[in-house]
Amino acid sequence: MRDIDALWQRLQAKQKQLHNVHMREQCAADDARFSRYSLQAGELFLDYSKNRIDDEALALMIELVEASGLTERRDAMFAGAKINQTEGRAVLHTALRAGPEARVDVDGCNVVSQVHAELQRIEDFVGAVRAGQLKGASGQAFTDVVNIGIGGSDLGPAMVCEALRPYRGDGPALHFVSNVDPVQMTDTLAGLNPATTLFIIVSKTFTTQETMANAALAQQWLLTAFGSQEQVLQHCVAVTSNPHSAQAQGFAPEQTFLFWDWVGGRYSLWSSVGLSIALALGMDNFRALLAGARETDEHFCEAPLADNMPVILAMLGVWYRNFWSAGSHAVLPYSQRLSRLPAFLQQLDMESNGKQVRMDGRPVACATGPVIWGEPGTNGQHAFYQLLHQGTDLIPCDILFALEGDTDCAAEHRILIANAIAQGEALMCGKTTEQLREELVAAGVEGEQLALLSAHRNFPGNKPSNSLVFKRLSPKALGSLIALYEHKVFCQGVIWGINSFDQWGVELGKQLAKGVLDRLNKATPADSKPASLLDWVVKSR
Repeated sequence: MRDIDALWQRLQAKQKQLHNVHMREQCAADDARFSRYSLQAGELFLDYSKNRIDDEALALMIELVEASGLTERRDAMFAGAKINQTEGRAVLHTALRAGPEARVDVDGCNVVSQVHAELQRIEDFVGAVRAGQLKGASGQAFTDVVNIGIGGSDLGPAMVCEALRPYRGDGPALHFVSNVDPVQMTDTLAGLNPATTLFIIVSKTFTTQETMANAALAQQWLLTAFGSQEQVLQHCVAVTSNPHSAQAQGFAPEQTFLFWDWVGGRYSLWSSVGLSIALALGMDNFRALLAGARETDEHFCEAPLADNMPVILAMLGVWYRNFWSAGSHAVLPYSQRLSRLPAFLQQLDMESNGKQVRMDGRPVACATGPVIWGEPGTNGQHAFYQLLHQGTDLIPCDILFALEGDTDCAAEHRILIANAIAQGEALMCGKTTEQLREELVAAGVEGEQLALLSAHRNFPGNKPSNSLVFKRLSPKALGSLIALYEHKVFCQGVIWGINSFDQWGVELGKQLAKGVLDRLNKATPADSKPASLLDWVVKSR
């Protein structure tokens, strides 16, 4: 701990040294900065040269990573150790994309063989649905699939299905319902035919309130159409780690797809939770998604820390969160297909690292997870980039783009790439007062107006960003990208000394909601003046 404290102090001193150093000056003085601060890892290329760092800062951060015990904890995770100590569980989303030859033992059982057995079940089911061999109660093939889940049972699959829409081929149309607000389910069902609709009900415990409420609405819709519960169940499958609960609700074993308690919800799209992905894209593309993630896993395990992409992103995140007081981090995909990526990463990062207690139960001594947010470029440029460029907060950004688009509109895609590159340059370089004055004087501005406009149009620059580039948004590239962010989040949790794999903060509101719902259902208004919002709502309904 003393080593970490000493490193922390040295990094604080380094931040003070770099505080008044401008990145445009660093770049002008160092022709090799881009080549030194960029790297390729499989499908992904990272340019991190536009950060407020130098070689000494990076070296200190590597020392901090080493002192935190990252490599030991990483190896323990991949080996199946129960590193989620508050829940007594292994953390093995990496085993979900491991090759069939791999072996990872948990409680004496090789979980990789279990994973591949379940993958084969998924492949058989997906093949039958996509070929029209598996039919509904009326004998018609399924044309639409509705995934009912929430959190990790929705965000990951929904994001992937949208991102990889061009790879769907002849697969069924996918719809996602997560919100317990009945409007979402009602609006989704309004455009569907019960005879050709399949429902996937995804819940780890198969008791999640929002999911089970939506499943009940879906089953009532089917019951109205068919008239018997047996026919209803021909249009439903369950995905859960609690098959007994699913079977108690009428789901036969062949209608129930399994995952395991060592699969965290926000890390679960690689498992049978990704059944909707496989149905939408076909099994070959789902396996390519897994292969991309596996490639990043191998890089994370094998690359030296100084050339390790997840480690570099994690270090930079800690650098800005703890030494530059950056409270948020923007994710800016220059890809409409990745419009759901920021929302997916919100859960991945904020549910993982939004913690105030260390692994040993002591309070953390520093800020932990930042707020994650973002929108696709170029939409964001016309919404919130003003804050990024001229606001008073330092907000690090990840700018993502593909070298090739998935349409024939090559000219428009070049415009997209040009904007992605230009925004990174603008954030870094800004515009000097001298440049502004020259432009304004050339335009005929002078006197007080010159001083006024120079102030208002000043771009200070020195705003950090990373650029993540991939050739094309393919299943393999997307798998690599998601795994990259998973490992980044894990590395930051290790540096902060927290458990990134529990989420106790999610539970309290859910527990309290049960009591509130009971009161709403009883609808007994208070006799006297309402003493709380609940009293007022009960009285007003």
